Amino acid sequence: MPQGEQTSSAVKELKIGGKIKYLREKNFFTLTDLAAKTGLPKAMLTEIEADEVMPPVATLLKLAKGLNVSMSYFFKDEAPAQQISVTRTGERVQVQRRPHHREGEVDYIYEALEARMPGKHMEPLLVGFVPMETADMVFTSHEGEEFLYLLDGKLEFRTNDRVETLSAGDTIYFDSVLNHSCRSLTDGPARAIVVVWSKT
Repeated sequence: MPQGEQTSSAVKELKIGGKIKYLREKNFFTLTDLAAKTGLPKAMLTEIEADEVMPPVATLLKLAKGLNVSMSYFFKDEAPAQQISVTRTGERVQVQRRPHHREGEVDYIYEALEARMPGKHMEPLLVGFVPMETADMVFTSHEGEEFLYLLDGKLEFRTNDRVETLSAGDTIYFDSVLNHSCRSLTDGPARAIVVVWSKT
């Protein structure tokens, strides 16, 4: 099976939209309620619940906070409380952009590096930032802080008033409330370990 089909199948198995709908209804929230709690458009929430849109990390963080779960809930059902969690290479699930990108969808490839520890404050991710034109960059913001360690490639990090170019081995730590976006400056994806800390 081609890699793209494997990824698509894995994403369908996650049933992120169904999990969001389940939690919303469990909390007796309407779509309007959830939109108010998260700041996300009601139309986008409808598409996410129908698994028509693959939400980016910032969107999942807002949904997790609004629904009172950790982001890892969307990748795997939360396990009983434990102090150590090991995730094997083959257990990770990759989420990537569709061939025709839609507004509100991921514009990068990412894998949750840990999906079992409940109630954790950090979300470690392996992210592949794709090359694109500056005009196509999608800026996001959310509460918390982020740390990025670039594994390979060349990466451009942008906020509203700052541009930084990172090479392999470089790191950046920033307040995620800043409107930010990244893109690869090479022909292929720039891969990075990203740790997102979300305020509770």
